[in-house]
This record gives sequence, C-alpha cells and structure tokens, in this order.
Amino acid sequence: MNELMIPLDTKSLTPLYQQIEEYLKQEIQEGRLVAGMRLPSSRALSANLLVSRSTIETAYDQLVAEGYIEPVAYKGYYVCEIEGIYFQKAEYTKQNNPEKTEIKQRRKLHKYRYDFALNGIAPESFPTHTWKQLAKQVLSDSTEEIFAQGNPYGEDSFREAIAEYLYHARGVKCEKSQILVGAGNDYLLMVLATLFECNKKVAMENPTYLSAWYDLKHTGCSVCTVKSDEMGICIEELEKTGADVVYVMPSHQFPMGTVMPLKRRMELLRWADENQTYIIEDDYDSEFRYKGKPIPALQGFDKNERVIYIGTFSKSIAPSIRISYMALPKKLMRYYQSRYPFAVTISKVDQKIVELFLRNGHYERHLNRMRRLYKSKHDWILRWVKEEMSEICSCFGEHAGIHLLLRFHNGISEDEAVECAKSAGIRVYGLSEFFVQEKKETEAVVLIGYATLTEEEIKEALQILSRIWKKEY
Repeated sequence: MNELMIPLDTKSLTPLYQQIEEYLKQEIQEGRLVAGMRLPSSRALSANLLVSRSTIETAYDQLVAEGYIEPVAYKGYYVCEIEGIYFQKAEYTKQNNPEKTEIKQRRKLHKYRYDFALNGIAPESFPTHTWKQLAKQVLSDSTEEIFAQGNPYGEDSFREAIAEYLYHARGVKCEKSQILVGAGNDYLLMVLATLFECNKKVAMENPTYLSAWYDLKHTGCSVCTVKSDEMGICIEELEKTGADVVYVMPSHQFPMGTVMPLKRRMELLRWADENQTYIIEDDYDSEFRYKGKPIPALQGFDKNERVIYIGTFSKSIAPSIRISYMALPKKLMRYYQSRYPFAVTISKVDQKIVELFLRNGHYERHLNRMRRLYKSKHDWILRWVKEEMSEICSCFGEHAGIHLLLRFHNGISEDEAVECAKSAGIRVYGLSEFFVQEKKETEAVVLIGYATLTEEEIKEALQILSRIWKKEY
C-alpha cells in the first residue's frame, strides 16, 4: 500500500497527527485495514497528505505504543492482529442532545492535548543507544566490588568526574572530597537541613522554586521571602530579614528567568562575607543559554567559602536519572563527615554509567545536540510572539533555560488566559502559582515550557492560543 486517503481538517483544534492516528485506529478496529497489511512509509504518506514527516511519525509512534501497528526493520509498519486488544467503541450520540455532546467535548478538551510543561525533556533526545552501551559495559566489566556497599558520599571516581566537569564548564572550584551526590535536589536539601540543625532562617526570592521552598519548610527551617528586581534578589531587602542562609538561582531564576549580572553577584557575596552566612546556589538550567556570554557559577567567585553549590543532571539528561550533586565548603564538609553521614541514594551502577557518560565525551555531545534542539524551539516561539502576538503579549526571561514568560497587555487577566487555553486543551502556567504569598502584582503573566513538545506541536498550539487570546473564536 502506497497511499491512504485520510480526510484532514486543518481548521480543527484537533492536531493533525491525532486526526491521522484516530482515522487509522478506526480503520483497523473496523477491519478495513487487516492484520499483516503494510502501511505507507512516513515519507510517502507525508507527501500524499501534504503534512510533515514528524506528524506522520508521531501518529505511527502512538499506534505502535497502543499495539495497533508494529515496525519491521528495513520493511516498514504493519497492522497487528488486534484480537484480544480492548478498545472502547464509539458511542452513538443523538443530534438532539447538544448538552451531552458539549459535556463530552469539554471532558476531551481538558485532557490537555498540548502541555507546555515546565519540567521534562524532549522525549526523542535521550541518548538511548549510548546509554544502553554504557550500561552493558558497566555490567560486563563489573566485579564483586560494584555490587558491594559503596562510599556514603558517592564513589570517588564519579565525584572526581563531576568536579572536573564543573571546573571546566561552570568555573566551580572544588575538590572531589567536597562533592556529595544524591537522588535529586530534595535529598541534598534534606542533608543541608541536618547540617544547619533545622534552626536556620533561609531567605528565598518570591516568586520562587516551590519544591525547594517546601523541602526547607518541611525539614524545620524558617523560610522567609525577599522581593527581586530585574537583576535578581534585592540585597537591601535581604539584609532586613536577618537570614542565616539565602537560596538563589543566579544562572536562571525560576520562574522569572532572570540571569543575575556580575555586579549583583558580587554584592551577594559581600553580604555573605560580612554576615558570616551561606549562599545556596542552585545552578538551575545553567546548561542552556541563548544570549550573551555565559557567566561562571557564583561559587567560582567565592574566596571565603560561603557558597554551597547544587546542580543536577535531571534537566540535561532526564528527570528519571535522579542524580544531583552538591559542592560543600570544606568547613561544612568536615562538619558533615564528623557526624554519621547519610548513605548515598544512588546505585553504584548508575554512578558508573554517568561517570563514563561524562568522561568519554558523550555528555558534551549530548548537550550540544540539546542546545541546538532547544534553541530552535526557543527562537521560533520568540519570532511567532513578535510577529503574530505582539498586539496582545510580549516575551521575557528568554536568555536561558527551557521556558519563556508571556506578559499580556491587551486587558486579558492571568486567570482568563490560563482558562481560555484550558478550554482549548492547552496547558499554560500562571505566574501567580509560584508566589509563596498572595501575589500583589496586577500584570498578567503565564509561563510556557517548550522542552517536551515537538516543534510541530508548539506551532499548532501557539496558532490556537493566538486566536483565542485575541478572542477570534
């Protein structure tokens, strides 16, 4: 089979890949496409339907995942035997019952066909082949030692690889003996809370990274908020709090997207020195920067060991990897070692895989691919907003990271913008969700993340958002 005539509605809110998927699914369910039948290649079908190959491939991938078709190497896609597969038959809806139809349509829409998620990665970007090879190498080369209980701080060779990477990539100056590794930032913040003996006052920007806020609150720390400006956390306001510790994200503050300039960083270090306090530097999204010259980590400018540096591989590799790291000042590390340390929460096998991923140059190549991929999405969104949506909103926070902020100036409120998007099956995130206390600002701002969506999905979703936010529906 070389051709399939699939009716597509380009004006429908339902994305093209989903229309193709539903059509093929129905044809298979009703027996018009029988088991063993070969489907057109993605190239042939995209040419026939005048859509992109990625649209066809997305539809095919979903059908493969649901067991309707299967790929055969060097041959193509074939219809599976679906006997025994459960599927819900379409219900007949009477035309004289519009209320029921409307309810069903609303339910369908609220499943979010497009989610501008703020966490996650591009699914197709994970280096699966390389990861499998490294895992196989680690397990085949392993001795009894790799299955024995390891170093409670993390394996020496892994910590050394992290220290080397941080020095060359972020300007962080530390020895492997200062590195702690753990399964996520939550674990590392819990460790810090025990070091602070849960009685420190921690200052954070507002709005802020709520996960860290709750981590610190739940471990017994007293947490207060400090307002920020276009340069980051306000030092004068910070001084008024009497805080013992401050938590900041100078490379790319979440959610505001602020990149703290060097002048403000120096002021922050001076505050810490004068008050004999610590700075927790969460190097959030530091790997992805699109404008300006990269600024080294705050820790690299620290001459008096006042900065506690935290980083993660969750954003750059995958959230499921669950490997984070922390570089402690030597004094704090000695204090931690004098107590009974927590056992490391990452298996030795996983540590070794990531170590090889770093040492063999795979991580650098992976980051370069990810930067190109994310920059393409980032630049397209900026162009679209400037050319097609400038009358209703503008972008900011675009210098780094994997999300952007849209500020509305057409009279639409934040809640209205979020709800309008929701009604169209699109999820965006209101800035007010990330304020610890009640938001005082009246401006309407939403966040859109672009890592997990394909360029095709981003384009389709933004076209819909542009219409509904302009109230052209």
